[in-house]
Amino acid sequence: MSVLACLGAALPITARADLPAVIDKVKPSVVIVGSYKANNSPRFRLRGTGFVIGDGNTAVTNAHVLPDSSEDFSDSSMVVQVRGAANVLQMRMATVLALDKEHDLALLRFDGPRVPALTLGDSDAVREGQAVAFMGFPIGGALGFSAVTHRGLVSSITTAALPTPTAQQLNAKAIRSLRAGTFDIFQLDATAYPGNSGGPLLDPEKGEVLGVINMVFIKGTKESALTHPSGISYAIPSRHIVQLLQREGIK
Repeated sequence: MSVLACLGAALPITARADLPAVIDKVKPSVVIVGSYKANNSPRFRLRGTGFVIGDGNTAVTNAHVLPDSSEDFSDSSMVVQVRGAANVLQMRMATVLALDKEHDLALLRFDGPRVPALTLGDSDAVREGQAVAFMGFPIGGALGFSAVTHRGLVSSITTAALPTPTAQQLNAKAIRSLRAGTFDIFQLDATAYPGNSGGPLLDPEKGEVLGVINMVFIKGTKESALTHPSGISYAIPSRHIVQLLQREGIK
C-alpha cells in the first residue's frame, strides 16, 4: 500500500478520535427544555433540546418547542434541566428572552448558577460534504435524559420552504411568512427524532455550534418520523442566532 493510501485511510480515524473529547466538552452545555405543572402526572414534560450560550444563563432552542396559543399552559412553567454536580439533573425556571419565528429560534433566560456556554461557529463557512455531529434528547426522552450524539454530514445547503398542503392553511400568518422570503438551511444525511428539536449542530473537531436542529421541516407526523425515518434532517445556520443576539442587544 502506498504512503498516500495509508495517510488517506488514517484521516477518518483522526477525525473520529476528536469526537469523544468534543462530546465531553459539549454535553454539560446541552439542556432539556420542557414545562412543569405541579398537578400533572408526570409533572415535567419534555418539549425539546436547547444549549447554553453567552453568559451561561441563556439557552437557544427552537421557537416551535415553546407552547403556542392552542395549548393549555395555565399553572405551568417553562423550565430547563441542566447537569449539576455529580451529574444530577437540576430544574431551573426559565423565561422567554427573545423570539425569531421566521427562523424558528428562541432565546431562554434561566435562573441559578451559570452553566458552561458553547461557542458559536461561522455557519457561512460550512460546505456541502462537511462532517457534523448533533446532540439532543431524541424520542421525547424515551431513551432517558442523557444527551445522545449523532454523526452525519451536510448533504445540501438548500432553501428553506414550508409548502402549504391546502388552500385552507393560507392564513395571514402564512402569507406574511411567504412575503418575508426564504433562507438557506443545512440538509443533513442523519436522522433526527422528536426531542432533538433545538439541539446544537456541531463541528465534530472543534465543538463549535454551526446550527440548530429543526424538526419542522420533516414532512408527516411525529409517528411517521419514528416508524419511517427518512434519514434526512435539517438545521438552521448559526448566523441567525448571532443576528437574533445582535437584534436584542445581547452579548
